[in-house]
Amino acid sequence: MGKVLPLLALRAFTETGRTGSIKSAAEVMGVTSGAVSQQIRLLEERTGVNLFRRTRYGVELTEEGANVYPALLRAFAQIEASLTTLEASSQRQTLTVSTLPSFAASWLVPRLGRFMAQNPEIEVRVEASSGLTNLHGGRVDIALRHGLGNYPDYEVQPLMAPALVPVISAALLASGPVIEQPSDCLAYPLLQDSDRADWRLWLTACGVEATPEAERGTAFDEDFLLLKAAEAGQGIALIRDIYAKPEIAAGRLTLAIDRPWPTQFAYYILTLPENAQKPALKLFIEWLHQEASVN
Repeated sequence: MGKVLPLLALRAFTETGRTGSIKSAAEVMGVTSGAVSQQIRLLEERTGVNLFRRTRYGVELTEEGANVYPALLRAFAQIEASLTTLEASSQRQTLTVSTLPSFAASWLVPRLGRFMAQNPEIEVRVEASSGLTNLHGGRVDIALRHGLGNYPDYEVQPLMAPALVPVISAALLASGPVIEQPSDCLAYPLLQDSDRADWRLWLTACGVEATPEAERGTAFDEDFLLLKAAEAGQGIALIRDIYAKPEIAAGRLTLAIDRPWPTQFAYYILTLPENAQKPALKLFIEWLHQEASVN
């Protein structure tokens, strides 16, 4: 028991062995793929053994890695079970939530204080991740995701379906052409989503022919970055209204034109069917619905 065990490296090895993918292991652990690769490399240097070989589908265990993998998998399962027992013996309950960084920063986190005030016995941990976390690992209790609602193997509840609205900084709007109809937005730089699809679809929905101009401009893969670019006066951004409202109320942004566009995408609550009736989880889900009803 005197040795200092490289628990993070051993966990990275175990999760990579279980999933057959460094990227998937990183999502489960809530770290980057580079961090997982580094921990595996440190473990290989310490032991002097190659633990994985690369394949066209990911990575697979070497013979040496396969020899110790089952024991380590059981060991981490026992650690998780012991932690669950300790948490259950305490009056405090822990709830781990996985959600998108933009949703966490702009909607969930600013409201969490109300839930904690109402339920001081429940400790909430928020993990921000763009990928869908595997709830079957037992570490995350609930995921909040944006999509079409097709999530096999999970209990799925719709939370909210925000509309996209065009927003711009007041300074840029005051110094540029007047916007009286949707087509007038094309006179400004357009800030794009990562697929460069939202502006084209919004203009089409507003009855404007979507020319190639609708897909020009800087692209961002997070709404939070789009908001910051719009606040900096770099152009007009199409943002979900739940993110735009506080920025407009604070005077950092203004509506370019009042033409909301409801997309097919929505936010969903994902849980495992066997966990949906846990008291802490039920309280949190009920609170989410209450908050969503008032935005």
